[in-house]
Amino acid sequence: MRPTKIIISGGGTGGHIFPAISIANALKRMEPGCEILFVGAVGRMEMEKVPAAGYQIIGLNISGIQRGSITRNLSLPFKLMGSMRKALQLIADFKPDVVVGVGGYASGPILFAASMKKIPYLIQEQNSYAGMTNKWLGKNAAKICVAFDGMEQFFPASKILKTGNPVRKDVVDILNKHHAGAELLKLDPLKKTILVTGGSLGAGTLNKSIEKHILEILDADVQLIWQTGKFYYKDIVERLGLDFHPNIRILEFLNKMDLAYAAADLIISRAGAGTIAELCLIKKPVILVPSPNVAEDHQTKNAMALVQQNAALLIADRSAEDTLVPEALALLNDKDKCKMYSDNIAKMALPDSDDLIARQVMILAGKEGLS
Repeated sequence: MRPTKIIISGGGTGGHIFPAISIANALKRMEPGCEILFVGAVGRMEMEKVPAAGYQIIGLNISGIQRGSITRNLSLPFKLMGSMRKALQLIADFKPDVVVGVGGYASGPILFAASMKKIPYLIQEQNSYAGMTNKWLGKNAAKICVAFDGMEQFFPASKILKTGNPVRKDVVDILNKHHAGAELLKLDPLKKTILVTGGSLGAGTLNKSIEKHILEILDADVQLIWQTGKFYYKDIVERLGLDFHPNIRILEFLNKMDLAYAAADLIISRAGAGTIAELCLIKKPVILVPSPNVAEDHQTKNAMALVQQNAALLIADRSAEDTLVPEALALLNDKDKCKMYSDNIAKMALPDSDDLIARQVMILAGKEGLS
């Protein structure tokens, strides 16, 4: 039997890339001999992360609109035309059975090329608010896999399947790891602990909020796992010192995210779709501070999907410096609220999303038996 051939397109951020790799891994579990080709954007992080995961990737010379710079946008039409030509050639050369789009610059040209060539394609929409490209491409998609309710406002209801967002399984495997996490981070497993994470690059607002109120955290005898991100780490360490206090762990990056999640009693985070998918599976009280610097303010909409279910506390970015830490310390001391948030966020968890999406891909490829 001819191996199934699949193109997976998209990237730009870890929130797009890691779900894409999870889907590819699930497809390989279902059909080890299937052929998978990734299509990304030249110069973006997928060009490094995808080969590191063992998959071939081809880059399109495509980029997004640069806000506040007219001259940098002048080349966009030419990039788009060139990317469309290359996408059509890739479809002709690789002859995929199905194309999967996970969001990011490269998804648009390759999904549109698939549509032109009558190749079935699946969109994996990660956010609670669909972007313009996905809304447009959704009209001709064979299937649209979503993570939130209410997506009928963006896509044809008959094409929608709620699967959740794929997560890295090792990251959310925290069972019986609380003491191991505390030991790794040199913390007291019996003390209340807050984890603050702004992703690999970091979040300026979260870092400013913590630094401004760090003495209050110490006065409360609360421990802090503070993942600053690479953009902020050096300056924070220069100001405070690496060993600022035994209760505080200042880290640029968390290599063992599962152990940090396991050690924490409360998690403070941005509201990217991939992060929210992880937090639902972690099942701990969460404070979300949505980034205001994203398209269509989709992080606020992601966070509100949890807030409406009493599954998380939302603090607006503009007020975080003054209110985030006081709210976090108050929540830590409210057992009933912590239990409510933990119970309700657990109800929103959607495990095995990668397998569910891979199954749909195989069905579209006519391999129902493998799905």
